Amino acid sequence: MVMGCVAAGEDGARLGKGGGFADLEFALAASAGLIGPHTVCVTTVHELQVRAAGAIPLTGHDVPVDFIITPERVIDCRPRHGPRPAAGICWEDLTEEKIAAIPLLSAQRAGQQ
Repeated sequence: MVMGCVAAGEDGARLGKGGGFADLEFALAASAGLIGPHTVCVTTVHELQVRAAGAIPLTGHDVPVDFIITPERVIDCRPRHGPRPAAGICWEDLTEEKIAAIPLLSAQRAGQQ
């Protein structure tokens, strides 16, 4: 799975544009059975967008990347990021406005109730 970001840490942490959309896409794809715990996650950035391990904070729902690809190198982050969080939607982190704005989230929640 290719995940976008504006910067990535050598430990696989990603800094996005905000809103957690890449993590939501991962959770939705996992709940649909399209990806699983062994799906490889990658991102592509310029070398200037790579930060040292620990420079980008991770929260409980953040999905780290396994590989960072730059024009100069391929960085294997798997030994540094540890186990990936369980793939699932953190409903408590979502506002009603965000759920309403994303029809797939609204349908997913309706199916769980």
